[in-house]
Amino acid sequence: MTNAKRIKPLVFWPPFLLLMAAVAMSFADLEAFLGVTSAINSWILNHFSWLFSLGTLLMVATCIWVFFSPLGKVRIGGEDATPLISRWRWFSIALCTTVAIGILFWATAEPMYHLHSPPASLGLEPGSADAAQFAISTMFLHWSFTPYAIYTVPALMFALAHYNLGKPFSLGSALSPLFGDRMLGKPGHLIDALALYALVAGMSASLGTGVLTLAGGLDNMLSIGTGPVVLGAITLLIVVSFILSAASGLKKGIAMLSSLNTRIFFLICGFVFVCGPTTWILSIGVEGLGVYLGNFIEKSLFTGAASGDQWPQWWTIFYWANWLAWAPITALFLGKISRGYTVREFLVINMMLPALFACVWMSIFSGTALSMDMNGDGLLNKALQATGAESVVYTMLDNLPLAGITAGVFIFVSFLSYVTAADSNTEAMSNLCCEDSEASLSGDTQAHGASLKLKLIWGGTIGFVAWVMTSFAGVDGIKMMSNLGGLPALLIVLGCNAALIHCLLSRRFQSRELAWLGDVRAA
Repeated sequence: MTNAKRIKPLVFWPPFLLLMAAVAMSFADLEAFLGVTSAINSWILNHFSWLFSLGTLLMVATCIWVFFSPLGKVRIGGEDATPLISRWRWFSIALCTTVAIGILFWATAEPMYHLHSPPASLGLEPGSADAAQFAISTMFLHWSFTPYAIYTVPALMFALAHYNLGKPFSLGSALSPLFGDRMLGKPGHLIDALALYALVAGMSASLGTGVLTLAGGLDNMLSIGTGPVVLGAITLLIVVSFILSAASGLKKGIAMLSSLNTRIFFLICGFVFVCGPTTWILSIGVEGLGVYLGNFIEKSLFTGAASGDQWPQWWTIFYWANWLAWAPITALFLGKISRGYTVREFLVINMMLPALFACVWMSIFSGTALSMDMNGDGLLNKALQATGAESVVYTMLDNLPLAGITAGVFIFVSFLSYVTAADSNTEAMSNLCCEDSEASLSGDTQAHGASLKLKLIWGGTIGFVAWVMTSFAGVDGIKMMSNLGGLPALLIVLGCNAALIHCLLSRRFQSRELAWLGDVRAA
């Protein structure tokens, strides 16, 4: 960088120094580092599980409220605003920058945990039909409407504040309905710093998931193992790739990768649906959806407090924490590309369609995994116990036609998925750190590209933290990183949710002028 003043010190330095201290501690005494991380993680789970559960349910309710309210007609950027990208590219970016790598790794592995180790407090017999029903309905809970509501709330509030109020490219802008312009100075910068820390933790957790998925596939094909050296090489390759993609900008890199990624998702879905147990997939999917919808509130608020069951903390709360860790910074990117569309269209593209896609994906992949395991003498669970969660999906593919080809395609799409998700957030992180890298209200997404040096710094930090936690703590390390990032992000996203509710309660939204949003009119 040519001028140090371009960096926002309060945004960049606090999270960077904190993370560097963690890296240094891991070098000096890895056992102590993991011990401290585990202790903090336990404290978060013991004291805030209820807030994760209640807060995320509130976000779903808020999205439904917004969809049917007069606010749904407001056009982001004003009634004359033109879209930055097509609906297809918008949808593909929304899908691939959020939970894409997760559905590849967990869609087959997670149901095995729920089938064979259901919550003790529910009294389900492991491996039973009831446990299978619980497993598929839980997949819908963890991967569909609630995760996308977590992303949608801060993204929508930021988009309205940024484009319709002319507020800066900062998370503080999303809180301006509650606190006014007081959040646009140092307080806003501190919120941005908190969000940066949360995202590095969340991206490290997700990168760890991607690395394990790739390592499992390569080990399945080449028998190279999944030790620290292999994990380190895969991590380096992914980090270099998403930094290069982010450096190429929105239209050249991110949009193109997202579009390709989404098409491959549909292709893989179709293949497994046709070649797998099609009738079972349809039946268990419909049945699981019914159980999910019929028990949505109960499942969303299950904390295990009465029985002392730790299952919700290590599954549902882990997921909410992971989505929340990504949400604030992802909100900046998703809000930035939404100009020219109505709030209702925003909800359809960013929440409803991706959630429905996730339901289809889980019906196909989780349904196939459950069928194969229950009819194959615990085939996939044996793979899980023998070689880890990263091997389950490849064991499933080995028992479908064209195993060699599909495994190779799956490895490629796993790599592509994390690169696609990470490059957009690296772009947003770098923009957030720079004084002169605010998103343009005119929609010129190239004019304010952030420094490549910042992308290198954040990409390298994310990669190293992911490697340490994945190599030496495995899946438990991934979950700990999610929780560490999720708590501060939860507070930010709840603030955005409160700001959105404030907008909904304002009587000024009942008029065509919608005065609170300045010159914006109902579409």
